[in-house]
Amino acid sequence: MPEDMLIARNPEEGTTLPYLIRLPLGTEGVILKTRETWPRTNKVYCHRLEQWPADAEVIERLAVRSISRRGAAIDLVLERGRENRSQFVLTRARGREMVFWQSRRTARQARPNVALPTARAHGRTLEIAVDSHERYGYKFGDQQATTIRRALPAGDYAVYCGDVLVASAERKSIEDLSAGLLSGKLTYQLAELASLPRAAVVVESGYSRIFRLEHVSASAVAEALAEAQARFPSLPIVFVESRALAQEWIYRWLGACLHEHELHTATDFRGRPETPAAPEPVGDREIRAWARERGLAVGDRGRISSAIVEQFRADQHR
Repeated sequence: MPEDMLIARNPEEGTTLPYLIRLPLGTEGVILKTRETWPRTNKVYCHRLEQWPADAEVIERLAVRSISRRGAAIDLVLERGRENRSQFVLTRARGREMVFWQSRRTARQARPNVALPTARAHGRTLEIAVDSHERYGYKFGDQQATTIRRALPAGDYAVYCGDVLVASAERKSIEDLSAGLLSGKLTYQLAELASLPRAAVVVESGYSRIFRLEHVSASAVAEALAEAQARFPSLPIVFVESRALAQEWIYRWLGACLHEHELHTATDFRGRPETPAAPEPVGDREIRAWARERGLAVGDRGRISSAIVEQFRADQHR
């Protein structure tokens, strides 16, 4: 039995748990199927496997400092600087075993110590558009909302009024936020969001976490964040304590934006000054074809840059 923790690709076809892990505990070890290779943003569900598949492709071998069983929990500490402590919780529900993999941070996020409200956002059941490129996105299962998948021009979650995009929210973990700020990548995302009628960035962590990040300068991250907010003053960057509260904030904010949009639309019909309408979305296929005809670089997939979209719209109105 190896002294390392093994991570491999699950050879099973059509599975929603694409990875295998083997923990060096006991004579045969503990073998689990799992969705992720580490519980970074949320608890990870695992399913026990009796035997390690012979054709499993090992993609990572991690040295284990310590591993021990305490009642219904397995505590694991790896020989590395970051993401080294986690816990597997074994429980039973509906007569079958369930295993959840969590780190100290994800366990804390799962218990925000508040009871979320169940009332509808502005008295309605929202239809929330989830960007088609968003992996493991919010389900809004605790909110009175339905979700649809579609390509958004910017952001991860949005509401529409007919074909008009009313508001869009981008979610970030604290690690994504700091990396984007220091690399400059986030500036381009913020520029795209600021071009929308209403937009916001929601961070799944409190502001104080910036000053506890490892391997980065806290002052550099804080300074870059302040500069970004000064550059895009109409775009709020909101910090909340957990993933569950971030989801709730986005739900309430999208409902408020839709309500505000409808109030302005009703005001326009009464003869008051009109609110400029958001540009109507155009099919990505049409924009890509137009860009290629003019020798502009555009990918076959993913988001199209706001600069190309604006050029396309200007060309259509000539």
